[in-house]
Amino acid sequence: MTLTVARAPEVHRPLPVTIVTALLGVLGIGAVGGGFAMTFGIGGESMLPGEYLDALPLVNSWVVPGLILMIGFGSLLAAFGVWRRPAWAWLGGLERLTGHHWSWIATIVIGVGQVIWITLELVSIPFSALMPTFGAIGLALILLPLTFSMRGYLDEG
Repeated sequence: MTLTVARAPEVHRPLPVTIVTALLGVLGIGAVGGGFAMTFGIGGESMLPGEYLDALPLVNSWVVPGLILMIGFGSLLAAFGVWRRPAWAWLGGLERLTGHHWSWIATIVIGVGQVIWITLELVSIPFSALMPTFGAIGLALILLPLTFSMRGYLDEG
């Protein structure tokens, strides 16, 4: 009797899928780490000057922006979704609505959120060289899912 081991089928991931997965991963790790630091005051006043808060309405500490940043965990979840395409029944309605895997629309929504976040930063706190970088990541997360190869890869099928 011969024992055979089934191998997983080889998956061809288009370049935009790899790029989006990497961008979502970087964004998620940075957001969760930064959000944790803000929420718990790691880095102190030298890292996040309190006067930056003066321009933000209804915010008097870094806890609220930190908690918002920790929503970046969604980027990590979307990265997993784009890469592995897990079938989760509770997201079936969203997939039927868009005609694509749930991670497709999640990526676009995260990109839009990122662009809004950076825009708010640009008008609220002093300029940082990271702002255009993270703004460009947001734009990429909006545009790359619209490519034919990524749409095809994430078709509801």
